[in-house]
Amino acid sequence: MINQTKQYNILSFPVLVAALGYFVDIYDLLLFSIIRVPSLKNIGLTDVQITTAGEHIISVQMVGLLLGGIFWGILGDKKGRLSVLFGSILLYSLANIANGFVHTADQYAWTRFIAGIGLAGELGAGITLVSELIPKEKRGIATSVVAGAGLLGAIVAFFTKEYFVQPDGTGWRTCYFIGGGLGFALLLLRISVFESGMYQQIKQTAVQRGNFFMLFSSGERFKRYLLSIAIGLPTWYVIGVLVTFSKEFGAHMHIAGPIDAGKAVMYAYIGIAIGDILIGFISQKLKSRKKALYLFYAMAILFTILFFTIQYNGTANMMYLLCGALGFSMGFWAIFVTIGAEQFGTNLRATATTTIPNFVRGILPLIIILFEQLRTFLFNRSHNADSSYITGAWITGAIVIFLGLIAVINIRETFGKDLNFLEH
Repeated sequence: MINQTKQYNILSFPVLVAALGYFVDIYDLLLFSIIRVPSLKNIGLTDVQITTAGEHIISVQMVGLLLGGIFWGILGDKKGRLSVLFGSILLYSLANIANGFVHTADQYAWTRFIAGIGLAGELGAGITLVSELIPKEKRGIATSVVAGAGLLGAIVAFFTKEYFVQPDGTGWRTCYFIGGGLGFALLLLRISVFESGMYQQIKQTAVQRGNFFMLFSSGERFKRYLLSIAIGLPTWYVIGVLVTFSKEFGAHMHIAGPIDAGKAVMYAYIGIAIGDILIGFISQKLKSRKKALYLFYAMAILFTILFFTIQYNGTANMMYLLCGALGFSMGFWAIFVTIGAEQFGTNLRATATTTIPNFVRGILPLIIILFEQLRTFLFNRSHNADSSYITGAWITGAIVIFLGLIAVINIRETFGKDLNFLEH
């Protein structure tokens, strides 16, 4: 047990700066999904290549997030939460500026990989810092404010694309330059943010900090870690598959009119932002993280079923509406990351909280591979491209959501938990 430290309210400066940080993080993280089609077309790729290269680039970006999550998480426990907030934003800001100068798909993939490494540190370090500064009774609301405000970065990214990207695809590079500029502006605000007092106190002790392998050295701790990761799996199935490739789903469902994947991402993140804010208050009202998760999982199952059943020969507006509804049901991202922070002691909290969401993101390539293998298997049996694509997607979703639900059932409740404890 460590001593109690000074705590702050949910609208204190560190919370607001963490929210702005996540705003910039999401802008940069989702920018590729929003401008994937025009940017890849502009560098000379065909429609088929845009799909295959798009899957490759987003997968590479997610691998960068996975590796970056480990690096920044360990650094956050060894050197402090602020070291991550400064270092990560500097790296992804530079990577986004470099992204504005690429001319090939390979160059594009490398810059997104480096950006992914940088982006990996922002959310985990921000949520860790906020969780340690805010009273335990208000922790869920504060982290929801961070996630809800931050996720609005997706909306800004979409309108940046609408304003700067021309019909011939030119102008997409400016969107990346803006992302880099926003990052450097955020660095100036970060100068005034202070380190967690809870972390400062354990620096004076001999306890091990940031030992990544401690997450696996105890069966009970490893179980906590796996369950924390599994809860978030449906989020990147929805965003990384259903929403990012909504244009392709629209074609296979024979939806009238072209689907703008960037607009689908924007609608999804409007839903996520609203859901992320609401779930904090719902969790507060129910005095339970798990009950709030059950509610949002139920909505996720309902809207996923509707996505695959009511859109055939439908309209683009229906697709956008369902992407928004799916986004709302995925609005448990803030509580999911908060649960991760609450599961682990102060000497391992940044490592766990930073790696958990990035392992979820990093698993997206495996989800995409599962989807590809299923649709190929089904196509070889039926030779129906539309049916195999849709069926492969919903089977993938059923597996992912089932795994997440099992994790929610088995993870321990952490509402109102005192975070003044250590892992040994």
